[in-house]
Amino acid sequence: MLAPVPVFLAGRPLFHIALAMLFLLLATVADSQLASAEPLRAERLQLRIGALAEDARIAGIPASDPWFLARFYERREFTPAWHPPAKLDALLAAIRGSTRHGLEPEDYHLSALAGLVSTLHDKATAGLALEVELLATDALARLAFHLRFGKVNPEQIESTWNFSRTMAGVSPVTVVQSLVQSDDLVAALEDYAPDVEYYLQLVEALAAYRRIAAQDGWPRIEAGETLRIGMSSPRVRVVRARLAASGDLPVETEADDPEQFDEPLEAAVRHFQLRHGLDVDGAIGRRTLAAMNVPVQARIDQLRVNLERVRWVFRDLEERFLLVNIARFHVLLIEQGRVVWRTRAVVGRPYRQTPVFKARMTYLEFNPTWTVPPTILRDDLLPEFRRDPEALQRRRMSVIDHQGRRVDPAGIDWSAVTARTFPYMLRQEPGPENALGRVKFMYPNPYHVYMHDTPARELFARAERTFSSGCIRLEDPLGLARLLLAGTEWDEQAIERVLAGGRTRIVNLPQPIPVLTLYGTAVAEGGRIHFATDIYNRDARLLAALDAPFEFSPPTGYEDAVRHENASQSAGP
Repeated sequence: MLAPVPVFLAGRPLFHIALAMLFLLLATVADSQLASAEPLRAERLQLRIGALAEDARIAGIPASDPWFLARFYERREFTPAWHPPAKLDALLAAIRGSTRHGLEPEDYHLSALAGLVSTLHDKATAGLALEVELLATDALARLAFHLRFGKVNPEQIESTWNFSRTMAGVSPVTVVQSLVQSDDLVAALEDYAPDVEYYLQLVEALAAYRRIAAQDGWPRIEAGETLRIGMSSPRVRVVRARLAASGDLPVETEADDPEQFDEPLEAAVRHFQLRHGLDVDGAIGRRTLAAMNVPVQARIDQLRVNLERVRWVFRDLEERFLLVNIARFHVLLIEQGRVVWRTRAVVGRPYRQTPVFKARMTYLEFNPTWTVPPTILRDDLLPEFRRDPEALQRRRMSVIDHQGRRVDPAGIDWSAVTARTFPYMLRQEPGPENALGRVKFMYPNPYHVYMHDTPARELFARAERTFSSGCIRLEDPLGLARLLLAGTEWDEQAIERVLAGGRTRIVNLPQPIPVLTLYGTAVAEGGRIHFATDIYNRDARLLAALDAPFEFSPPTGYEDAVRHENASQSAGP
């Protein structure tokens, strides 16, 4: 009689019947092969995999994906993968080494697997060997998957996530088989992590901050008056120890008076402020003191969270793209892995957050008009116009209907109108006070977010720049325009002529360019690690997910890749 469909297949209606049939077939075939010349171990392995249909646990631990294990061993003709035993030692070393990526070794069965391997060395039994075999393969698949895609599904963290997370036609069975056959399993697994300098610098920083933690971290600085160059205080001695611990003050720096705030210490404070997104004034005020007193463990967690974010994105990237780091208030142009241009940016307020997403920039507009988005109309402008109808004219705004025709604002009762009943749109004409400035960069997306110039130039001098309603304001928009239009008739003189003319002009880019709008609170930049304030309070949720028990969340195409694995193809033992 057919066994019921196992619990672990819930939610997989496309092939759960096929899986149940496969497990039944495995058990049946094994029964018919017991008299063959093949060693019993392969047949026992075949039977053990078939038993996963009834109980999807290995050594008491739920298997990540029994369907994958069935396909993996079917392709191997049920020969064991973890022979000789040195392979298991290499796997355990790789699992322990997962901490350098900010991952948790227990997600890969470290304690259970190490205990079983130790017991197996002391007293080998066929049953124990089978549990070690399957648990090791499950652990390897988990670790390779996390290094390649990240542990946490970004769609569960970022509601606007639209980056690809796909197998891209690669069979997970082939991946794990290749790893098992590699001469150096640890090195082979490392190849599945992002191979970009940006990621590697974060890995090195994590190791460095863990070394600081192992030496009891850094001292806490007591609150008090703002410390500046020339002052003398016992607190200055603690500041020196704090900055030396994090490498901002060179350890060889000597002071005639450790309690004197001298020039080398001021330089160290400025270095620290630069790395932490603070106003670089060389003084230790409230915000700088708070940043210095963040515990080293919190910085370690910040690095772990951002390593995960890099695993989500930094692979198979195009050679040229724009990167918006919301938390760092920066926009970068990346070409062949190098930053070739950067500018400061203003991003969305905490209650009007700039979303995380990917889009393709296709054109720009010189002397743009600005059509007021519904949220700004409701929350900002209509209340202002109710108080002062003359503000419409001062802002050089026109009322237009949905056919683009102008409407006389004098005929509108601003005191009575609401966002829900307002039948028109507001448009600001080009000019020096236009909210979009002289140029905007368009990349169609459902959030109506884009990059643009701004007349509010003073905001770029602020360390924390959350002032927009979601769009990204650029400090050097014309520099970006020149780079994107390089090699066309739109040289600097042509751009200046069209700007001086004041008429709106749409210009298609010679080559569309991807725009990656991301959120990173610890970044590698210029050989240094920079920490940013978690302006949208997103780190804690990701950290909790990173520290939560393993939960299998396959990427797009995973089930098809496993299901269509050619079962007749054998890779051998």
